[in-house]
Amino acid sequence: MTQAQHDALAAELAELEGPRRSAIVEAIATARGFGDLSENFAYHDAKNEQGLLERRITIMRARLESAVVVEQSADGVVGVGSVVEVADEAAGETMEIEISSVGGVSPDSPLGTALVGAKVGETVEVKAPQGSWQARVVSVH
Repeated sequence: MTQAQHDALAAELAELEGPRRSAIVEAIATARGFGDLSENFAYHDAKNEQGLLERRITIMRARLESAVVVEQSADGVVGVGSVVEVADEAAGETMEIEISSVGGVSPDSPLGTALVGAKVGETVEVKAPQGSWQARVVSVH
């Protein structure tokens, strides 16, 4: 992932571990004051939300710990973090994609694998499960 993506994940994790976690703890404490916990839906809802939050925190911590931060290429070569405009000339369509393991096209996917290392103007063969197709790199930024 790029440094910007790493920083965004770290900021989101800080938000989840700080204010969001505190708000859920407060909601649980408030719900406990409503009485019998066996029929207290506010309490059960808050505990459920706490479990989901803790799972999200665990996933984000693991992702950050195993992340490899890469430098973005400035020389027109497609790499992780690049936003690429590609043209499928057979279909007459263009699309803009981001090569990213966080919220974009994975560099390990068929399209990502074909594009990484390509330069503007090159045509690459994308070997997808339902057949191969040709993609031309229109721009990289």
